[in-house]
Amino acid sequence: MQTDNFDVVVVGGGPAGATAADDLARRGLSVALLDRAGRIKPCGGAIPPQAMTEFDLPESLLVARIRSARMVSPTAVSVDMHIEGGYVGMVDRESFDEWLRERAAAHGAVRLTGEFEGLQYLDDGVIELSYDVRGADPASVTRKVTTRAVIGADGARSAVARQCIPDAGRVPYVAAYHEIVRSPATGAHYDGQRCDVYYQGKLSPDFYAWVFPHGETVSVGVGSALKGFSLRNAVADLRNLTGLDLSDTIRKEGAPIPLRPLRRWDDGRGVVLAGDAAGVVAPASGEGIYYALAGGRLAAEAVIGLLETGDPGALKSARRRFMRAHGRVFWVLGLLQRFWYSSDARRERFVSMCRDPDVQHLTWQAYMYKKLVRARPLAHLRIFFKDLGHLLGVVRA
Repeated sequence: MQTDNFDVVVVGGGPAGATAADDLARRGLSVALLDRAGRIKPCGGAIPPQAMTEFDLPESLLVARIRSARMVSPTAVSVDMHIEGGYVGMVDRESFDEWLRERAAAHGAVRLTGEFEGLQYLDDGVIELSYDVRGADPASVTRKVTTRAVIGADGARSAVARQCIPDAGRVPYVAAYHEIVRSPATGAHYDGQRCDVYYQGKLSPDFYAWVFPHGETVSVGVGSALKGFSLRNAVADLRNLTGLDLSDTIRKEGAPIPLRPLRRWDDGRGVVLAGDAAGVVAPASGEGIYYALAGGRLAAEAVIGLLETGDPGALKSARRRFMRAHGRVFWVLGLLQRFWYSSDARRERFVSMCRDPDVQHLTWQAYMYKKLVRARPLAHLRIFFKDLGHLLGVVRA
């Protein structure tokens, strides 16, 4: 069996893996990007302006620009949160991910089609990685490549992580399911420039449901970590509620969403994780595209450090740098999800709190530019006391 050799093999061709492969190829390294054929990641598709500029993404990738979000409470009270001076972009993951993979290939990454089977360290420290090409090449089933480093970016239940990283399989997940349907004409329940988020226990007992415009299509979905809860029935109920039951269904998809970053992203030798495989999806919002792009870049830089110095400790920099930049936001959003999503009474107060102009301004600034806003300290103080009032029940919905 012929074995090809690469400096780095990236497993998974989503935003994290494709970004890592592109960055490494631009640095002149020989890179293989291994991805499964026909994979489309279930995703609401929201991407902030910060991602567009930071990762040099053309606006032609956007299928819609969102100007507001409508938060809907358990009693059907709605609060519109308008975006001042900006937008939230929406992408279709089928074409978005492929564009990222093709960009990596254009800069020299070699695309491999198949599914990761396993890896082992040879006597000289080189990694031998096996992958299954069944379906892609009927004449052969298993192929092998050798490499000096592996980036595992193969999704929330990463096979790379389960083999190489202790306790990787113990991270809690939200199960997400959505249906892509044809967009209706703008009406009472639908606006092609507005995301609708439903905080209703009947649609999701512990997360939320959504209607996200994608231009000619719409993502209608729901997430929940509650075992036995029917995501498909919840989406059917949401489509009936919004009139989207009359729209043609294009495809149906489901996937797990990790609820917190893994405590460890590397094996101390030559493997490091990125994206959903590392658990970098924002709690409460479920946002993952920006954090996948950022995690992929940090994993690539960590691997470069390993290859330049020979020190496996360089791989730890990926998690350390990510958590330094985003750990505080993840912690705050985790608290928000655990408290506000725990009952319909709290969801009602949460949606009511979203009316506050300070909350809206800081929410959009933090989302679009990925920083906790410090320019308005008095607004933070006011929000703290308002939030405390809601927690204690002093402020009524």
